[in-house]
Amino acid sequence: MSNCVDAIVDNTRDAQPGHRPPAGPGQVRGEGTGGAPVHTEPGSAGSTLTALMQRIDLNSDLGEGASNDAAIMPFITSANVACGGHAGDERTMRETIGLALRHGAGVGAHPGYPDRENFGRVPQRLDHTTLVAELHRQLGALDDVARQLGAEVTHVKPHGALYNQAERDADVAGSIVTAVRSWRAQATVFASPGSALERAARDAGLRVALEGFADRAYEPDGTLRSRLLPGAVLSDPALAAAQAVSIVRQGGVRASDGTFIALAVDTLCLHGDGPEAAVIAMEVRSRLDAAGISVERFRS
Repeated sequence: MSNCVDAIVDNTRDAQPGHRPPAGPGQVRGEGTGGAPVHTEPGSAGSTLTALMQRIDLNSDLGEGASNDAAIMPFITSANVACGGHAGDERTMRETIGLALRHGAGVGAHPGYPDRENFGRVPQRLDHTTLVAELHRQLGALDDVARQLGAEVTHVKPHGALYNQAERDADVAGSIVTAVRSWRAQATVFASPGSALERAARDAGLRVALEGFADRAYEPDGTLRSRLLPGAVLSDPALAAAQAVSIVRQGGVRASDGTFIALAVDTLCLHGDGPEAAVIAMEVRSRLDAAGISVERFRS
């Protein structure tokens, strides 16, 4: 991962408005690519398909039992609230939504597999009916609490293994979309660019926010590097901040093999459960602000 880390820093050290990725072999992965990387040559049309973004939504997975929520919330614009699957209960949902309301952050549902022992990070194989029912249970639980507090749940972002499976598995993606659409058809689905979840959501007429990750490493095909592999999580605040600026200002990141992959995204995720989560959130927001990038709540 040393090449990847060095590239992240090099690519963002002098990032300025209008700056484009340095010349070199690249890959474009975004809407319409189906998740497969498209190889491009330096200076080709494909290498500049991703427009430079001047604003971005910053989201975080919260209400998961970590002690970072209050420290992270001032720096983000969308809160993904665990709703009783992999983590969370009525008390944590109430506390997290309350924090979001105080800081003006959007409230979203963060449902996961009901597997608290493994924090929802172990893949499962649930049939369509069972998975839809489980998602309805979690979405309904968060919605009930939100209504009591005068808040509205406006987006849905699956958690952990559920999110990862929905990148490639059309059946899992379809179950998520069925649950969201039948619960609240106007909700926005957070999904990785080119994923099965993005395609299923768009096909169903749902709003989609394409998501990138500031604190996770990427593989050359545009998927997240497995947490079982070294270097999967960027725990250094400076590296996470550099990657955030790279995604927004340069339109992509260096993958684990050093190749550049373009990511056209609407929102960036910061995980809220790591020991450095609050420091990472502060550093990412500071670097985005310094780069002249407006951090705004996603609105379709």
